[in-house]
Amino acid sequence: MRKNFLWGGSTAANQFEGGWNEGGKGPSIYDMMTNGSLKEPRYITKTIDKNLFYPNHKASDFYHHYKEDIALMKEMGFKAFRMSISWSRIFPKGIEETPNEEGLQFYDNVFDELIAASIEPIVTISHYENPFYLTETYNGWVDRRLVDLYIKYCDTIFKRYQHKVKFWLTFNEINAGVYSFGGYLGLGILNEGTTSNYDQVDIPQQRFQALHHQFIASAKAVQLGHKINPDFKIGCMVALTANYAYSCNPEDQLANQKSWEYCNYYCGDVQVKGKYPYFAKRIWQEHNIEIKMEEGDTEILKAGTVDFFSFSYYMSNCISTDNSLLKTKGNLFGGVKNPYLKANDWGWQIDPLGLRYTLNELYARYQIPLMIVENGLGAIDVVEDGKIHDSYRIEYLREHIKALKDAVDIDNVDLIGFCPWGCIDLVSAGTGEMKKRYGFVYVDADDKGNGTYNRSRKDSFYWYKKVIASNGEDLD
Repeated sequence: MRKNFLWGGSTAANQFEGGWNEGGKGPSIYDMMTNGSLKEPRYITKTIDKNLFYPNHKASDFYHHYKEDIALMKEMGFKAFRMSISWSRIFPKGIEETPNEEGLQFYDNVFDELIAASIEPIVTISHYENPFYLTETYNGWVDRRLVDLYIKYCDTIFKRYQHKVKFWLTFNEINAGVYSFGGYLGLGILNEGTTSNYDQVDIPQQRFQALHHQFIASAKAVQLGHKINPDFKIGCMVALTANYAYSCNPEDQLANQKSWEYCNYYCGDVQVKGKYPYFAKRIWQEHNIEIKMEEGDTEILKAGTVDFFSFSYYMSNCISTDNSLLKTKGNLFGGVKNPYLKANDWGWQIDPLGLRYTLNELYARYQIPLMIVENGLGAIDVVEDGKIHDSYRIEYLREHIKALKDAVDIDNVDLIGFCPWGCIDLVSAGTGEMKKRYGFVYVDADDKGNGTYNRSRKDSFYWYKKVIASNGEDLD
């Protein structure tokens, strides 16, 4: 691995930070979501119901523990920490003329702490954290006015932190917007009569138009950032799942090809190549969509291409036209169960070689530096005599690191960083559970927010410290 490889970890403000109504922060879209489970979906409420539990309100309480948490990252030897800024901590409603100084100062404090620990901040500008007011007032990104509001937010943080942050990601898992259940989290869309995040009234025209507005916002942000500081490195972030055709049936092969285009390449092509791919017209026709473009949009997309491609990778799926086959769950979407793979407690299939396959597919297509900003095993950890023996997490990460090393050392993929998800335990995005843990550090809190919130080192903490110190050579 390169000497300056960015070993680290990742979190998101909405799942990790807490302090939802402190320091002048306004409610975000996630602050309005109740807890849930695999069997019970999370629900969206338009006002806070004191009889319900909202797990993101406190999350892991990084807001009050950031010094301790960054000290733990330093102890592990982190070279980078991928985090997000909460938009509603800077602009509580998203429409204010002046930003919230207390919110800006909080992130100044966090960045200063990271820099003192020699940890590079990698900052996601929008990680499912729209101010809820923008959903109430504009129905989120359906309204093009959010482009200018987002750019004002970017202008504020780019200028404020231009000497503290080098790496930026414009939108987290921007391809969530192509899925119906990504309408609320990814795009802030909440149509009248909807309650469950996974059972919204879905209008594809809205989703794809809103996604177009995010593409424009991202491209403008890239141009703005490079103007403010030419040394900025600004990337996209896409949720990647390695899909395989279930059989050699040509229908399965074609379905799999289309799944890669729809799920993995639609957004990447726009942000890396600066234009919609040729197959976009087919997707629009299939969903009866007509993208409304304003004058100059084509030029904006072309001028605002990203510097690097970051992505999440957890699992793989099989794709088949046979509806009788056993289905399985996944990060943004599911597929057909692969008989060659095991799965975690939430049904996500474990496929380390799929990461090498994905890295090669992406690098062949885009030829720009890649960064893995989410990867990891969600599992139920058991505390035994004050210890957490998470050998299953070590095994998952060991095999995935072997795969990425092969992609770099053998296949010559240009990979610049690896930041596993939830490096310190946080709230699950999909279910709102705390028991679905990813971290190297255990947070003493349960699914209802009970606990001391004390931090404890897991076995994987010491293992990952050794991995970083050896630059990925010592994986035992």
